Amino acid sequence: MNLGKLIPAAALLAMTIMVTACGAQGDGQKTGGKASKVTMNEQQAIERAEEIIHQAVEGMSPKPTLERMGPTPVGPCIARDDHGPDDRLAVNVVYKLTGVPGAEAQNLVRQARDAWLKQGYKHNSSGEVDWSSSFPSVYMRTGPDDFWMDAVTGVVDRAKGEGLASLAVTSPCFLPPGKSKASGVTPASPAAFEAPSADDPATRRALAHSSRIYDALQVASAPTQPGEGLSTVRDESGASVHHAWSTEPLPERERAAAVARAQTFFQSAGWTVRRVPTPEAPAAVVAGHPGERTVAQVAASTTGAVRVAVTTPATGPASADA
Repeated sequence: MNLGKLIPAAALLAMTIMVTACGAQGDGQKTGGKASKVTMNEQQAIERAEEIIHQAVEGMSPKPTLERMGPTPVGPCIARDDHGPDDRLAVNVVYKLTGVPGAEAQNLVRQARDAWLKQGYKHNSSGEVDWSSSFPSVYMRTGPDDFWMDAVTGVVDRAKGEGLASLAVTSPCFLPPGKSKASGVTPASPAAFEAPSADDPATRRALAHSSRIYDALQVASAPTQPGEGLSTVRDESGASVHHAWSTEPLPERERAAAVARAQTFFQSAGWTVRRVPTPEAPAAVVAGHPGERTVAQVAASTTGAVRVAVTTPATGPASADA
Protein backbone atom coordinates (compact mmCIF):
# COMPACT_ATOMS: atom_id res chain seq x y z
CA MET A 1 0.00 0.00 0.00
CA ASN A 2 1.38 3.40 -1.02
CA LEU A 3 0.30 5.83 1.69
CA GLY A 4 1.51 8.75 -0.37
CA LYS A 5 -1.28 8.04 -2.86
CA LEU A 6 -3.91 8.17 -0.14
CA ILE A 7 -3.02 11.44 1.54
CA PRO A 8 -0.53 14.14 0.42
CA ALA A 9 2.82 14.29 2.20
CA ALA A 10 1.79 17.46 4.01
CA ALA A 11 -1.25 15.70 5.46
CA LEU A 12 0.87 12.77 6.57
CA LEU A 13 3.10 15.14 8.51
CA ALA A 14 0.08 16.70 10.21
CA MET A 15 -0.85 13.43 11.94
CA THR A 16 0.55 14.40 15.33
CA ILE A 17 -1.03 12.99 18.45
CA MET A 18 -2.41 14.83 21.45
CA VAL A 19 -2.45 11.76 23.64
CA THR A 20 1.35 11.90 23.69
CA ALA A 21 1.11 14.97 25.86
CA CYS A 22 -2.27 14.57 27.51
CA GLY A 23 -2.41 10.85 28.17
CA ALA A 24 0.97 10.70 29.84
CA GLN A 25 0.75 13.88 31.85
CA GLY A 26 -2.70 14.05 33.32
CA ASP A 27 -3.05 17.60 34.59
CA GLY A 28 0.58 18.53 34.12
CA GLN A 29 4.11 17.93 35.29
CA LYS A 30 4.89 15.75 38.23
CA THR A 31 6.64 17.19 41.23
CA GLY A 32 7.59 14.97 44.13
CA GLY A 33 5.41 12.18 42.76
CA LYS A 34 2.27 14.31 42.63
CA ALA A 35 0.76 15.88 39.54
CA SER A 36 0.72 19.67 39.70
CA LYS A 37 -1.96 21.71 37.95
CA VAL A 38 -1.10 23.45 34.69
CA THR A 39 -2.86 26.79 34.41
CA MET A 40 -2.53 28.88 31.29
CA ASN A 41 -4.78 30.40 28.72
CA GLU A 42 -5.01 29.58 25.04
CA GLN A 43 -2.87 32.51 23.95
CA GLN A 44 -0.09 31.65 26.40
CA ALA A 45 -0.02 28.04 25.22
CA ILE A 46 0.03 29.06 21.54
CA GLU A 47 2.77 31.64 22.12
CA ARG A 48 4.94 29.07 23.91
CA ALA A 49 4.40 26.51 21.13
CA GLU A 50 5.30 29.12 18.51
CA GLU A 51 8.43 30.04 20.48
CA ILE A 52 9.59 26.40 20.46
CA ILE A 53 8.99 26.19 16.69
CA HIS A 54 10.97 29.38 16.00
CA GLN A 55 13.82 28.24 18.24
CA ALA A 56 14.23 25.30 15.88
CA VAL A 57 14.02 27.33 12.68
CA GLU A 58 15.91 30.51 13.56
CA GLY A 59 19.40 29.27 12.65
CA MET A 60 18.50 26.86 9.85
CA SER A 61 20.41 26.86 6.58
CA PRO A 62 19.03 26.85 3.95
CA LYS A 63 16.30 29.00 5.48
CA PRO A 64 12.87 27.38 5.06
CA THR A 65 9.49 29.09 4.95
CA LEU A 66 7.04 28.17 7.71
CA GLU A 67 3.62 27.13 6.41
CA ARG A 68 1.00 26.57 9.10
CA MET A 69 -0.97 23.33 8.84
CA GLY A 70 -4.36 22.42 10.17
CA PRO A 71 -7.19 24.35 11.81
CA THR A 72 -7.12 26.50 14.92
CA PRO A 73 -4.68 24.72 17.26
CA VAL A 74 -6.73 24.69 20.49
CA GLY A 75 -8.73 21.54 21.10
CA PRO A 76 -9.93 19.21 23.84
CA CYS A 77 -7.55 17.24 26.03
CA ILE A 78 -7.69 13.65 24.79
CA ALA A 79 -7.19 10.30 26.58
CA ARG A 80 -6.94 11.59 30.13
CA ASP A 81 -5.34 9.16 32.53
CA ASP A 82 -6.67 10.67 35.71
CA HIS A 83 -10.27 11.28 34.58
CA GLY A 84 -9.78 14.97 35.34
CA PRO A 85 -12.04 17.87 34.38
CA ASP A 86 -13.59 17.36 30.96
CA ASP A 87 -13.12 21.00 29.95
CA ARG A 88 -9.32 20.85 29.82
CA LEU A 89 -7.70 21.94 26.59
CA ALA A 90 -4.48 21.34 24.68
CA VAL A 91 -2.66 23.22 21.94
CA ASN A 92 -1.22 21.47 18.91
CA VAL A 93 0.76 23.62 16.43
CA VAL A 94 2.13 22.11 13.20
CA TYR A 95 4.20 23.71 10.45
CA LYS A 96 5.65 22.27 7.27
CA LEU A 97 8.97 23.69 6.11
CA THR A 98 8.78 24.77 2.49
CA GLY A 99 10.92 26.70 0.02
CA VAL A 100 13.95 24.41 0.21
CA PRO A 101 14.98 21.41 -1.93
CA GLY A 102 13.42 18.10 -0.90
CA ALA A 103 16.90 16.65 -0.41
CA GLU A 104 17.37 19.06 2.53
CA ALA A 105 14.50 17.62 4.59
CA GLN A 106 16.73 15.31 6.66
CA ASN A 107 19.17 18.14 7.25
CA LEU A 108 16.38 20.38 8.55
CA VAL A 109 15.27 17.68 11.01
CA ARG A 110 18.87 17.34 12.27
CA GLN A 111 19.18 21.13 12.67
CA ALA A 112 15.89 21.29 14.60
CA ARG A 113 17.17 18.56 16.93
CA ASP A 114 20.45 20.42 17.51
CA ALA A 115 18.70 23.74 18.16
CA TRP A 116 16.35 22.19 20.71
CA LEU A 117 19.24 20.44 22.46
CA LYS A 118 21.00 23.81 22.79
CA GLN A 119 17.88 25.09 24.56
CA GLY A 120 18.32 22.30 27.12
CA TYR A 121 15.34 20.29 25.87
CA LYS A 122 15.49 16.50 26.12
CA HIS A 123 14.66 13.50 23.98
CA ASN A 124 11.47 11.82 25.19
CA SER A 125 12.86 8.40 24.34
CA SER A 126 16.34 6.89 24.13
CA GLY A 127 17.40 9.66 21.79
CA GLU A 128 18.57 7.18 19.17
CA VAL A 129 17.80 8.42 15.67
CA ASP A 130 18.50 6.37 12.56
CA TRP A 131 20.24 9.03 10.51
CA SER A 132 21.07 6.43 7.88
CA SER A 133 17.38 6.51 7.02
CA SER A 134 16.35 8.99 4.34
CA PHE A 135 13.39 10.06 6.47
CA PRO A 136 14.34 10.30 10.17
CA SER A 137 12.13 11.66 12.96
CA VAL A 138 13.04 13.30 16.26
CA TYR A 139 10.80 13.38 19.37
CA MET A 140 11.63 15.73 22.25
CA ARG A 141 10.13 17.59 25.20
CA THR A 142 10.78 20.84 27.03
CA GLY A 143 11.37 21.37 30.70
CA PRO A 144 9.99 22.24 33.12
CA ASP A 145 6.78 23.17 31.28
CA ASP A 146 6.64 19.82 29.45
CA PHE A 147 5.66 20.76 25.92
CA TRP A 148 6.23 17.89 23.49
CA MET A 149 7.57 18.40 19.98
CA ASP A 150 8.76 16.50 16.98
CA ALA A 151 10.66 17.13 13.78
CA VAL A 152 9.51 14.68 11.11
CA THR A 153 10.43 13.94 7.51
CA GLY A 154 7.60 12.82 5.21
CA VAL A 155 8.26 11.05 1.93
CA VAL A 156 7.83 13.07 -1.26
CA ASP A 157 9.93 10.97 -3.67
CA ARG A 158 11.46 7.84 -2.15
CA ALA A 159 13.49 7.01 -5.26
CA LYS A 160 15.23 10.40 -5.14
CA GLY A 161 15.38 10.51 -1.34
CA GLU A 162 13.35 13.71 -1.26
CA GLY A 163 11.12 14.57 1.67
CA LEU A 164 9.14 17.33 3.34
CA ALA A 165 10.05 18.32 6.89
CA SER A 166 7.53 19.40 9.50
CA LEU A 167 7.70 20.65 13.09
CA ALA A 168 4.94 20.03 15.62
CA VAL A 169 4.49 21.13 19.23
CA THR A 170 1.82 19.88 21.66
CA SER A 171 1.18 21.58 24.98
CA PRO A 172 0.36 19.85 28.25
CA CYS A 173 -3.35 19.52 28.89
CA PHE A 174 -4.41 22.57 30.85
CA LEU A 175 -7.39 23.87 32.76
CA PRO A 176 -8.23 27.32 31.38
CA PRO A 177 -8.17 30.27 33.78
CA GLY A 178 -11.64 30.86 35.10
CA LYS A 179 -12.04 27.10 35.51
CA SER A 180 -9.41 27.02 38.26
CA LYS A 181 -8.57 28.88 41.45
CA ALA A 182 -5.66 30.67 39.82
CA SER A 183 -5.72 34.43 40.18
CA GLY A 184 -4.21 37.28 38.24
CA VAL A 185 -4.84 35.75 34.81
CA THR A 186 -7.59 36.87 32.48
CA PRO A 187 -9.86 33.95 31.62
CA ALA A 188 -9.56 32.69 28.07
CA SER A 189 -12.48 31.88 25.83
CA PRO A 190 -12.18 28.11 25.46
CA ALA A 191 -13.76 26.10 22.67
CA ALA A 192 -17.42 25.37 23.29
CA PHE A 193 -18.35 21.80 24.13
CA GLU A 194 -21.86 20.61 23.28
CA ALA A 195 -23.72 17.32 23.40
CA PRO A 196 -24.10 16.07 19.80
CA SER A 197 -27.42 14.87 18.41
CA ALA A 198 -27.79 11.12 18.08
CA ASP A 199 -29.18 11.63 14.57
CA ASP A 200 -26.28 13.81 13.45
CA PRO A 201 -24.31 12.20 10.55
CA ALA A 202 -20.98 13.10 12.16
CA THR A 203 -22.07 11.44 15.41
CA ARG A 204 -22.99 8.26 13.56
CA ARG A 205 -19.69 8.40 11.69
CA ALA A 206 -17.65 8.78 14.89
CA LEU A 207 -19.53 5.94 16.60
CA ALA A 208 -19.14 3.68 13.55
CA HIS A 209 -15.38 4.20 13.54
CA SER A 210 -15.25 3.57 17.30
CA SER A 211 -17.22 0.35 16.84
CA ARG A 212 -14.75 -0.94 14.24
CA ILE A 213 -11.81 -0.06 16.50
CA TYR A 214 -13.52 -1.86 19.39
CA ASP A 215 -13.87 -4.98 17.24
CA ALA A 216 -10.20 -4.76 16.26
CA LEU A 217 -8.94 -4.34 19.83
CA GLN A 218 -10.77 -7.52 20.98
CA VAL A 219 -10.84 -6.19 24.53
CA ALA A 220 -13.82 -5.31 26.72
CA SER A 221 -14.54 -1.63 27.18
CA ALA A 222 -14.62 0.00 30.61
CA PRO A 223 -17.56 2.01 31.97
CA THR A 224 -17.61 5.57 30.67
CA GLN A 225 -15.46 7.81 32.83
CA PRO A 226 -15.71 11.59 33.33
CA GLY A 227 -14.27 13.27 30.27
CA GLU A 228 -15.17 10.36 27.99
CA GLY A 229 -18.13 9.82 25.70
CA LEU A 230 -19.46 12.01 22.89
CA SER A 231 -19.02 15.76 22.58
CA THR A 232 -19.15 18.40 19.91
CA VAL A 233 -16.18 20.74 19.93
CA ARG A 234 -16.79 24.12 18.35
CA ASP A 235 -14.19 26.84 17.75
CA GLU A 236 -13.16 29.34 15.11
CA SER A 237 -12.29 26.59 12.62
CA GLY A 238 -15.72 24.97 12.83
CA ALA A 239 -17.21 22.01 14.67
CA SER A 240 -16.09 18.43 15.18
CA VAL A 241 -17.63 15.44 16.92
CA HIS A 242 -15.30 13.76 19.40
CA HIS A 243 -15.77 10.28 20.89
CA ALA A 244 -13.42 9.09 23.64
CA TRP A 245 -13.52 5.79 25.51
CA SER A 246 -11.19 3.26 27.13
CA THR A 247 -10.80 -0.47 27.60
CA GLU A 248 -10.62 -2.30 30.87
CA PRO A 249 -7.13 -2.34 32.48
CA LEU A 250 -4.79 -4.86 30.85
CA PRO A 251 -1.39 -6.41 31.56
CA GLU A 252 1.42 -4.77 29.58
CA ARG A 253 1.70 -7.59 27.05
CA GLU A 254 -2.03 -7.57 26.33
CA ARG A 255 -2.03 -3.77 25.97
CA ALA A 256 0.73 -4.02 23.38
CA ALA A 257 -1.14 -6.75 21.51
CA ALA A 258 -4.35 -4.71 21.47
CA VAL A 259 -2.61 -1.61 20.10
CA ALA A 260 -0.91 -3.78 17.46
CA ARG A 261 -4.29 -5.18 16.40
CA ALA A 262 -5.64 -1.65 16.05
CA GLN A 263 -2.68 -0.71 13.86
CA THR A 264 -3.25 -3.77 11.68
CA PHE A 265 -6.91 -2.84 11.30
CA PHE A 266 -6.14 0.72 10.25
CA GLN A 267 -3.56 -0.42 7.71
CA SER A 268 -5.82 -3.08 6.21
CA ALA A 269 -8.68 -0.56 5.96
CA GLY A 270 -6.54 1.94 4.05
CA TRP A 271 -6.02 4.50 6.81
CA THR A 272 -2.75 6.42 6.98
CA VAL A 273 -0.97 5.22 10.13
CA ARG A 274 1.77 6.73 12.24
CA ARG A 275 3.32 5.36 15.43
CA VAL A 276 4.44 7.90 18.02
CA PRO A 277 6.71 7.10 21.00
CA THR A 278 5.17 7.72 24.42
CA PRO A 279 6.37 7.24 28.01
CA GLU A 280 4.03 4.24 28.19
CA ALA A 281 4.75 1.10 26.14
CA PRO A 282 3.74 0.45 23.42
CA ALA A 283 3.96 3.44 21.10
CA ALA A 284 0.69 5.22 20.41
CA VAL A 285 -1.00 4.91 17.03
CA VAL A 286 -2.62 7.80 15.17
CA ALA A 287 -4.52 7.13 11.95
CA GLY A 288 -6.11 9.35 9.35
CA HIS A 289 -9.05 8.21 7.26
CA PRO A 290 -8.26 8.52 3.53
CA GLY A 291 -11.68 9.85 2.53
CA GLU A 292 -12.43 12.10 5.52
CA ARG A 293 -10.61 14.40 7.90
CA THR A 294 -11.32 11.89 10.67
CA VAL A 295 -8.42 11.15 13.01
CA ALA A 296 -8.37 8.13 15.33
CA GLN A 297 -5.93 7.77 18.20
CA VAL A 298 -5.14 4.62 20.18
CA ALA A 299 -2.73 4.77 23.12
CA ALA A 300 -1.83 2.86 26.27
CA SER A 301 -2.39 4.85 29.44
CA THR A 302 -0.79 4.88 32.87
CA THR A 303 -3.95 3.28 34.28
CA GLY A 304 -3.32 0.08 32.30
CA ALA A 305 -6.17 0.77 29.90
CA VAL A 306 -6.00 1.40 26.17
CA ARG A 307 -7.56 4.76 25.36
CA VAL A 308 -9.30 5.52 22.08
CA ALA A 309 -10.30 8.90 20.64
CA VAL A 310 -12.07 9.53 17.33
CA THR A 311 -12.50 13.07 16.04
CA THR A 312 -14.42 13.80 12.84
CA PRO A 313 -15.58 17.04 11.20
CA ALA A 314 -19.22 17.95 11.76
CA THR A 315 -19.54 18.29 7.99
CA GLY A 316 -18.60 15.29 5.90
CA PRO A 317 -19.87 12.03 4.45
CA ALA A 318 -22.90 10.60 6.23
CA SER A 319 -21.42 7.13 6.67
CA ALA A 320 -18.09 5.84 7.94
CA ASP A 321 -16.75 3.72 5.14
CA ALA A 322 -13.68 2.54 6.98
